[in-house]
Amino acid sequence: MHSRLFDIRQLEAFAAVMSAGSVTGAARLLGRSQPAVSRLIQDLEADLGYALLHRSGPRITPTSRGLQFHAEVERHLASLTHIRERANAIGLDEPISLTIAATPSLAAGVLPRALAAVSPDLIPRHLHIQALAAENVVQAVLARSADFGIASLPLEHPGLDVHWIADAPCVVALAVDDPLAGNDVVSLADLAERRIITLANPFRLRHRIDEALARAGVAPQRIIDVNSSMTALTMVRVGLGVALVEPATVVGVPLEGIVMRTLDQTIPFLFGAISPAAHPLSPTVAAVIDAARAVALAMPGCRLRELGGDGALAEAIYGNSIVPEGTLS
Repeated sequence: MHSRLFDIRQLEAFAAVMSAGSVTGAARLLGRSQPAVSRLIQDLEADLGYALLHRSGPRITPTSRGLQFHAEVERHLASLTHIRERANAIGLDEPISLTIAATPSLAAGVLPRALAAVSPDLIPRHLHIQALAAENVVQAVLARSADFGIASLPLEHPGLDVHWIADAPCVVALAVDDPLAGNDVVSLADLAERRIITLANPFRLRHRIDEALARAGVAPQRIIDVNSSMTALTMVRVGLGVALVEPATVVGVPLEGIVMRTLDQTIPFLFGAISPAAHPLSPTVAAVIDAARAVALAMPGCRLRELGGDGALAEAIYGNSIVPEGTLS
């Protein structure tokens, strides 16, 4: 591979080809000729020393290396865009652009109301919201490609500052005409013969749900597992089952035809706000983190977990220490 820096036009051409699926489509996106785009891709491959695309007449498909490289190119181009936005904001003495990473449920159920509660003077012209898996939220904050994140636990990492951790009890989501919808509290035992829709990741909320079902003597014979609570709720609405989910999506994005009911057993959904360790918070970031905490605490039964002192973060994750609202900064 040649040691010289890549031409930004090469990277843009490759990203456009990946998005459009063809050189012709990429040329249209970029406002360039097809031969010019082809040449940029060929030069990029020559600089790299390996092929990015398989070519079969007009059809192209990415190589395995091309797929890996594309992920890096996307991050690089996004970073350049953010640098331009921040440079402009600095020149105008405005709040700089902000990137927030959050799990889909928290991006939909908490962030919108948190951002709406922040003073308009603190909101930058450009906001970037990334809905990612919890593990990817952590990685984005560690890599500083996100200014801060909100994700489910665990969040232990020496490169992170944890600002608050909240504990909200999971709920059951039912179709409005479900026989159990008339109950204020639904017993897990009542779900024994039902198809249960719940989240798939066994290392986060799912294992707590499975443990609670086992304690109740419920061994579901029919399960649909999904990677987002919104998907679970839409399946409930069309009668595919009942959903055991965190409350953020149900409260923050209410769907017609769905009701939320309390469970007879507490299944904690633990989540928190994180930023890069020892990295000063801008006024905007600090305000959004505080607002997100307030929105979280408005969910039924939500409480803050204790964070002070050695080993307290592990206690917050695995123990039962609850603190009243307002005691964490």
